[in-house]
Amino acid sequence: MLRKLARSVRENIWAAILSPLCMVGEVYMEVQIPRIIAALVDHGIQVSNTQVVWQQGLLLVLSALCSLCFGVGSAVFAAKAATGFSRNLRHDMFYRVQTFDFGNIDKFSTASIITRLTSDVANIQMCFQMMIRMAVRCPVMVVLACINVFRISPKLCLVYLIALPILALGLYVLIRLVHPVFERAFKILDKLNNVVQENLHGMRVVKSFVREEKEKGKFTAVADDVKANFMRAERIMAFNNPLMQLTIYSCVIAISFLGAKMIVESGNTTFTTGDLTSMFTYTTQILGGLMMLSMVFVMITMSRAPMERCAELLGEEPALRSPANAVTEVKDGSVDFENVDFRYFADAKKNALEQVNVHIEAGQTVGILGATGSSKSTLVQLIPRLYDVTGGCVKVGGVDVRDYDLKALRDQVAMVLQKNVLFAGSIKDNLRWGDPNATDEQMEHACRLACAHDFITAFPDGYDTHIEQGGKNVSGGQKQRLCIARALLKKPKILILDDSTSAVDTHTDAMIRKAFAEEIPGTTKFIIAQRIASVQEADLILVMDGGRVVDQGNHEQLMATSRIYREVYESQVKGGEE
Repeated sequence: MLRKLARSVRENIWAAILSPLCMVGEVYMEVQIPRIIAALVDHGIQVSNTQVVWQQGLLLVLSALCSLCFGVGSAVFAAKAATGFSRNLRHDMFYRVQTFDFGNIDKFSTASIITRLTSDVANIQMCFQMMIRMAVRCPVMVVLACINVFRISPKLCLVYLIALPILALGLYVLIRLVHPVFERAFKILDKLNNVVQENLHGMRVVKSFVREEKEKGKFTAVADDVKANFMRAERIMAFNNPLMQLTIYSCVIAISFLGAKMIVESGNTTFTTGDLTSMFTYTTQILGGLMMLSMVFVMITMSRAPMERCAELLGEEPALRSPANAVTEVKDGSVDFENVDFRYFADAKKNALEQVNVHIEAGQTVGILGATGSSKSTLVQLIPRLYDVTGGCVKVGGVDVRDYDLKALRDQVAMVLQKNVLFAGSIKDNLRWGDPNATDEQMEHACRLACAHDFITAFPDGYDTHIEQGGKNVSGGQKQRLCIARALLKKPKILILDDSTSAVDTHTDAMIRKAFAEEIPGTTKFIIAQRIASVQEADLILVMDGGRVVDQGNHEQLMATSRIYREVYESQVKGGEE
């Protein structure tokens, strides 16, 4: 896990190294201050030696200034390293998500990915910054202070040796108790984000059904669950501070008693007042360092679950990859399904597609009909290899799709999905997703084919009209036609329309199909539709039911041989006319 996350440090490695080095310098100067104070008391103040007072006072000021400079340097380098690390980590996670196939994305919910990229990375950033500063400062402080205490009085050093195991045991118990609670809390945060996202996406439905109170209740229940888990974790961690305070003050009392006794017994010779003063300072440094170290452990405990979640995302390998020596040229748009079986998950009880055998010539128009859930969309998603078949093979241009370079294959397959997606930006920006180098004339031609040119030019800004996120400021039919035009700009060998004319009227639908037939006759076209009229003139019509192609042929053949097709046709055609 740590190795995967550490790869994101990269160019910030020097800042990550310099920060702890500066911190060591700061701590070293701090532990010299009690020794200087002891010399100031014993050889300056008690004997009224003004020269020693000035010398040790100046040395004290210089030590404090050096400590300050080292501390500032450590903070600056730590901030640079932590922010750079978090930037790289988000970059790596986002790029990893871009390589995922649909199977990988199905494994992680959208809310979970967003949580990992935002709050999880923020927690890891805080932990990383604390580790390269406080996780270095505390052990070094404790070690150097203990060395100086041992030099002053090995006997008093035993007080710390008794206190350290007690603190270590207390911290171990707290961490073991609190980690599962934090782990559960961060998972519930995913659920919270999912509730918010679902509510915002479905706001129109919520308003139309007057379900605001139900949504409030759902959000409150999840928010209360998050609160309960974090409160439980904080209640456990609340024992940390009393434990530290008890240990610190117990050590101060023990050192005060033993130190005073040693001063009296030695007559302020082998153990002096200055030594006792420095011992109090070292006590504060040692136990304060241990207290801070306990807070570091708390932060690490809190960040352990986010680390595991981010490492899980970084470690997820895409199931679909281009093979070695991949085919980089698609010869034509012919498609063959040969004994194709498919299931979404390996442990699924039933295949989504079963024994599909279809041959499609390049340039043909293929209509696909079937009831909801008959796996129409699943069938066409196998063509650009968005999923891999479970059994059999899918061939494009006579070559198994698994032998193609993924980019080369998908560049020749344009899909207009059932759920149309437009991005924030101008109409031109959205159209150029199909071809980044498309000219204005090419975009206009594609929009004419998709019957989109007229409504675009009706806008005051024409093709420069701004599209809101998700295409909220255009109608469903306009959105569909823009998506079709975007797909046409790819100049693909295969065009897939997944129920993508459902929001346009039958006249516009007919005009789009006519334009396809006249302008792109060499492109193989797959049209998934619910209306017979949309596929009636297709060269080949596939009738699907329960994941199988139960009938195939042209309109006349299916009217004669297919009961399902004939029933659909008769239900949509009344009196012999549409």
